[in-house]
Amino acid sequence: MFGRRRERTSPAEPPASPAEGTPPATRPRPARAPSGLRGLGLRARPSGLGERVRSIFGTLGPQNDAAWDAVEEALIAGDVGATTTLQLVDAARSRYARSGGRGSEPARAALADEIRARLSGIGSGAFELGAPPSVILFVGVNGSGKTTTIAKLARRLQGEGRTLALAAADTFRAAAIEQLRIWGEQLGAAVIAQRAGADPGAVAFDAVTAAESRGLDAILIDTAGRLHSKAQLMAELGKIRRVVERRLPGQPRHVLLVLDATTGQNGLAQADGFSQEAGVTGVILTKLDGTAKGGIAVAIADRLRLPVLFVGVGEGIDDLAPFDVDAYVEWLLSA
Repeated sequence: MFGRRRERTSPAEPPASPAEGTPPATRPRPARAPSGLRGLGLRARPSGLGERVRSIFGTLGPQNDAAWDAVEEALIAGDVGATTTLQLVDAARSRYARSGGRGSEPARAALADEIRARLSGIGSGAFELGAPPSVILFVGVNGSGKTTTIAKLARRLQGEGRTLALAAADTFRAAAIEQLRIWGEQLGAAVIAQRAGADPGAVAFDAVTAAESRGLDAILIDTAGRLHSKAQLMAELGKIRRVVERRLPGQPRHVLLVLDATTGQNGLAQADGFSQEAGVTGVILTKLDGTAKGGIAVAIADRLRLPVLFVGVGEGIDDLAPFDVDAYVEWLLSA
């Protein structure tokens, strides 16, 4: 496929919701999965990518070029991306050939190993708060679950005994300020805010000042995700960063891009823009439990060289899991 010529191998050789961020009164906790999937809080999807890969190898056999072509199609459909997919499949075929494996399971294992290697190649993705006060700047388009994700990470940090405050620097939307205030009340965390339409840089300045004066471990800053133009959005993010850096050199410690996993390759385009303009240091993938694809994490790692730090696996306040490469690969290719 894609009009390229293959090297032959020998026979011995896978829209924003209006209520985004509004805390629910009661939400049931999702069922947790067994084995390695528990690390991400995700359940296997019997109609997902893993079943397709297993079926392809089982039906056609991994010695068949048509099988690997079909795997390419499955990976691209799973949001891994065309360029990354071609490289993955070629590397997996070579790994399979070198192993001397026969049968479908060694071929699937070779593909899993290649995906795992690419994700691990950009680092562990471990999230370290750093010396206080640590400034965490959240960026991303509206509808990605950014406000809810801020609350989820705040909850995790509180569970570690950290003191923190939230900052409502998305002054473009009055609803965003109110949503963050509601979360702050539920979490028992202070919310630094001004009126809608205020200068977001001023909110960031107040937040950093408050974090220092109160001796907080962290300040989590929300930002606007939809302005009149990309240039305006990026200029605002740049201003917030400069304000923070002047007030507290060496900060922000983290610039986290919140990305909706269900947006697929459109999400990758968003990630590309934010990573270039906003100095993104890591990605939080939301709604991973709601996608029938899920390969976007591989594309992010391969194309943007950014670590995925956390994944959203449900709507509850505790449904934010540290990204685990082994658990993710097992989930992605589960059948």
